[in-house]
Amino acid sequence: MGPRLWTTGQFVSSSLNLLLLAFAISIASLVGACGDSLAHELITPDAADRYISQANKFAAAIKAKDAPATRADAMVSLARMLDDIKELLNRDLASHGRIQGLPSQLLVDRLRQVGHPLVWSEALGRFGAPVDLYKTALDLDQKGKRAHEALAGMLFGNFYDSFRDDPLKPILADGAQLQPLIEAGERLVKEYPRDPSTEEARFVTAILQIRAARAGVGDRRVRSARAREMMTQFQRDYPDSLRSAAIPVFLDALP
Repeated sequence: MGPRLWTTGQFVSSSLNLLLLAFAISIASLVGACGDSLAHELITPDAADRYISQANKFAAAIKAKDAPATRADAMVSLARMLDDIKELLNRDLASHGRIQGLPSQLLVDRLRQVGHPLVWSEALGRFGAPVDLYKTALDLDQKGKRAHEALAGMLFGNFYDSFRDDPLKPILADGAQLQPLIEAGERLVKEYPRDPSTEEARFVTAILQIRAARAGVGDRRVRSARAREMMTQFQRDYPDSLRSAAIPVFLDALP
């Protein structure tokens, strides 16, 4: 997975400063992966040509009448590439308020032409994750070699694109979409415990459980108890994690 876009300026209250600590790892990964050299590379004609060539190859494989596993593999590859591109473009938007350079604009246009455009979020004012591609790949090949990547892409993409400043205040009212994401997170943790995203997946899934409890999805008491258990267990398993510093804030938010 690519890094998640997160800015310190989003955190305005003293309680939310703890959330900044919780997501500091995401900030660090963004800064490290999306440095100026990488951003400049994106806007060069050569880099845009490479992305367009890869997009054409993946799109052709997705349309071909090959085995579901082969098509799912192409979907995950395309989704991960789109994730990388949207992070770079979002960095441009955050820094300059617009996409920089003709090659970047050409890339956006060509992706649209091959039928796999970048997803624009009007509510967030930036590009979103290609979650539909990850979900379709997972539907095609539930137990495939890249199922863990599809699970992670679907989980994190939906989560980080669901709010602006506070992960407990989603842009849209939470509802039926929460349970499938919770199940995806729990499956990722259970079936792929050595995946590098395990810590983050556990934390995000626990937050989704809290949101489900607050939204009244299912039995509120059962949901709250499960969320509390997950947060407490996370704190025990990752006592030195920056994310653990935010757990008291989340526990106080339980209904």
